[in-house]
Amino acid sequence: MTRSKRLSVLVAGSALLGGVLAGCGSGGGSSASGAADTLSVGLIAEPASLDFTTTDGAAIPQAMLGSVYEGLVRLDQQGRIQPQLAERYERSDDGRTYTFHLRQGVKFTNGADFTADDVVFSIDRVKKDWKLKIARQMDVVDKAEKTDDHTVKVTLGRPSNGWLFSMTERVGAMFSRTGVSDLANHPVGTGPFELGERRRGERIVLDRNASYWGTKPQLSKVTLKYFKDAGAMSNAMLTHGVDVLGTVQAPESLSRFADTNRFQTIEGTSTGEVVLSMNNAREPFKDKRVRQAVRYAIDHKALVDTARFGHGKLIGTMATPTDPWYEDLTGRYPYDPAKARQLLKDAGAEGRSLRLRVPNLPYAVSAAQVVKSQLDQVGLKAAIEPLEFPARWLSEVFTKGDYDMSIIDHAEPRDLWTFADSGYYFHYDNPEFGKLLKEGDAGKPADETARYREAARLLSDDAAADWLYLMPNLMVADKNLTGLPVNQVGEGFELTGVRWAKSGAEK
Repeated sequence: MTRSKRLSVLVAGSALLGGVLAGCGSGGGSSASGAADTLSVGLIAEPASLDFTTTDGAAIPQAMLGSVYEGLVRLDQQGRIQPQLAERYERSDDGRTYTFHLRQGVKFTNGADFTADDVVFSIDRVKKDWKLKIARQMDVVDKAEKTDDHTVKVTLGRPSNGWLFSMTERVGAMFSRTGVSDLANHPVGTGPFELGERRRGERIVLDRNASYWGTKPQLSKVTLKYFKDAGAMSNAMLTHGVDVLGTVQAPESLSRFADTNRFQTIEGTSTGEVVLSMNNAREPFKDKRVRQAVRYAIDHKALVDTARFGHGKLIGTMATPTDPWYEDLTGRYPYDPAKARQLLKDAGAEGRSLRLRVPNLPYAVSAAQVVKSQLDQVGLKAAIEPLEFPARWLSEVFTKGDYDMSIIDHAEPRDLWTFADSGYYFHYDNPEFGKLLKEGDAGKPADETARYREAARLLSDDAAADWLYLMPNLMVADKNLTGLPVNQVGEGFELTGVRWAKSGAEK
């Protein structure tokens, strides 16, 4: 299997579903608090913990990665790998050895120096102590060893195109050897911010890290505010309660922010595939014909127009336009309710009742209503069951697999691997698919692109799931904010470059 990716499902913006940023703006050059160097961002899905080594869900890395934690490498806005805590790195000709040259003078927020020992500790810890499936991304590592205090050599058991990319994600986060005793409540990293306060059910406050090694953020404080619903977030935006409405959950609300003297709308790309999952391990979805029927039954354009007011790109498989192997596969299953009914008849599944268990997040619930209506028209009876997110959805659907269908935003980048793991909640099992991914990961970069493109086509043709749309990176912000990330390319919400164009005194 190629690198294991986190369940974005968690909508990272959907963060796994849900972890969606949302916030609101004050307008006029200072934040919702009135200070010229603070920021308030609204979010829908609150992290259940601050420890993404033991608790899944995109909401945790969304808040922590890039702000509190950093890696040896990172992704830029174009999705390219760039050095971060490593000043530079080299890859051996056989693709099995990476040598990282570390920045000097870097400190963790607990005061400890960042050295090669911490790199070795962090990589080994993923293999030994992490509790999540994404830890498998480190299975390819044979050993990480310190050459000197500022040089680390990582040897892989086989060539892997995907391993370095995985190091831009949460498994690549660097931890202090003396700072992992209570990660759920007291994260310790090297990033531009550190945890200032956490009030469950309300907010997480990040304070500027005074000893940060890199360019200091203009913002002295960022407050991540968590709302129960999209309406409350919109109201907070309108009443100066927050400064940024990120990954807009209710696109129909955009008309409320048409005043360009106060607001700006930002729309870019994301890595979040909104997946209509079908439990391949239970009837009726063991039968490929039923899965195909579902795909033919969904009018994807109508769904996006209805549930997202037209904001969402159709994709057709588990790949996004920023993936090197992406191609438009939406034509594989055009809307054809007559063909869907015939397939259901052939499979003996006419009139079948299904449980559509979705997280109680706005985008998922609104899409579920359209899906239910369209399935009804071809003879499938879907009963919508909203589940509290993240706890109950993660427990019932993701962990126990107790569902027929679900809808969730898989926010992690390059996540074809999720379908190669038959134990993942899709329970899709196709050895040929896994073989293609292995060949692509172990070959030359060009081989990766070709094999992954084949795998994406196979996944679509096999109707392993249905891909409703690609979640846009859609934000509303105070007009005086600059530096917000237009594209969502990784797991973290980038805050370092955000700044106010005017000072509070100029307001």
